[in-house]
Amino acid sequence: MGELKFSDEQKKKLLALARKTIEEGAHGKKKPKALPDDEGLTIPAGAFVSLHKRGMLRGCIGRFEADSPLSETVVDMAWAASRKDPRFNEIETEELSDIDIEISVLSPLKKISDVKEIEVGRHGIYIIRGGLRGTLLPQVALEQGWNREGFLRHTCMKAGLPPDAYKDESTDIYIYDALVFGEKER
Repeated sequence: MGELKFSDEQKKKLLALARKTIEEGAHGKKKPKALPDDEGLTIPAGAFVSLHKRGMLRGCIGRFEADSPLSETVVDMAWAASRKDPRFNEIETEELSDIDIEISVLSPLKKISDVKEIEVGRHGIYIIRGGLRGTLLPQVALEQGWNREGFLRHTCMKAGLPPDAYKDESTDIYIYDALVFGEKER
């Protein structure tokens, strides 16, 4: 899996674009257009945008497909995380100062056949069985203090599967790298 690298300036531009997007949505405006002035942000890439309010998750939506320029993906996912995450109400204007943004730029998915390939803290996991699917970003395992088995079990449950579904041959397991950066220092 390839190394994901962006300069501090590029990360700041993506965070500013995500911030502008959630602010526009909270103020009832339309989703802004991604007009990057940096060619490095036009590469196709998947990404997740996570929103936190006082340290608690307030929205998180992402896309694995690298079919749009990264800057557009960040706008789309910031909009979705702040307006369309079914677990939460839309972000309101009075919340904006309490919201911090985290972006995870994703490498392409890699299907694995041995769970020993999973490096906790480096890889995110994406599990699919039938019509059920779920993912957890690499930083979640670290934040929760999970080992590989705990990470797999929780990803299965997120997908709506039994915790040990990862052991079943009909379950497809993918891993991916994520370059994670945010408005708050980790």
